[in-house]
Amino acid sequence: MTKKILLFALCSLVLALGFSAQAQQPKKVHRIGFLRAAAPPEPFMEAFRQGLQELDYVEGKNIAIEYRWAEGKPDRLAELAAELVRLNVEVIVAAGANAIQAAKNATSTVPIVMAASGDAVGSGLVASLARPGSNVTGLTLQSPDLSGKRLELLREVAPKPSVVAVLLKSGNPLHTVAWKETQAAAQALKVKLQSVQVREAEDFEKAFTIMTRERAGALVVPLDPMFNDHRATIVGLAAKNRLPAMYAERQYVEAGGLVSYGANASDTYRRAAVYVDKILKGAKPADLPVEQPTKFELFIDLKAAKQIGLTIPPNVLARADKVIK
Repeated sequence: MTKKILLFALCSLVLALGFSAQAQQPKKVHRIGFLRAAAPPEPFMEAFRQGLQELDYVEGKNIAIEYRWAEGKPDRLAELAAELVRLNVEVIVAAGANAIQAAKNATSTVPIVMAASGDAVGSGLVASLARPGSNVTGLTLQSPDLSGKRLELLREVAPKPSVVAVLLKSGNPLHTVAWKETQAAAQALKVKLQSVQVREAEDFEKAFTIMTRERAGALVVPLDPMFNDHRATIVGLAAKNRLPAMYAERQYVEAGGLVSYGANASDTYRRAAVYVDKILKGAKPADLPVEQPTKFELFIDLKAAKQIGLTIPPNVLARADKVIK
């Protein structure tokens, strides 16, 4: 009897220890990479982390993020993307056309989520929005006729400029697409365009000198990570040269710019977390349609308008999502 009791106690102890060890086993920590051409955009990163938290991913507990920033030097992206692949990350989240392309060049097997892209189809990042067809999927900030809508709004805000300058980043493949789309819209609106290209932040002063020399009466600034990082400089130069400027992101208006029209970029970073979650749970990027924005925001800064002696028409103000006074 004593032996039976002893054996039962021993078995119970072994089972208890087994359950205890199983309970103490740490949950799997998913390792993902984050790649961006420019410096860390804190509001965007906070939105991405918030999206992860909403899906029960907590950085440092069950998910680890390997951040890689090119610090405004696109030629570093290939090396950084290759480094993330060597680290065996499960997913690479890439923001901006150059970063997405670098990640795609580095791997055809590791899933890539676009946190924010322009024309993903036109630039060859995916085969189509409905069926991406490779290891790349995610979100685009681009939508049909968006360039035309920006130009149309700018003409309503500015007093019929004879020439509209378009600031373009050399080497950004999406700006080739943006330029073609803006040209098509300009032809329909009978507006003359001026293409002004920059390679780095030091070129902005010269670019604005060219615009004023060619008598540009307004300015369009499309999406670009480097532009966003130096938005205060661009906004300041536009004000200094009294150029009414249309921006693709609200952050420019919040920095003192005149007007912006586009999708909420922070929301796309938050939504990128949904793609990460689906992929970590077994979904294939090729089967996940690229998501387009459905809501666009019009932001206007009346202080910026007053600074350059511009009066915003009441019908435009009435359509604005936010007016800074």
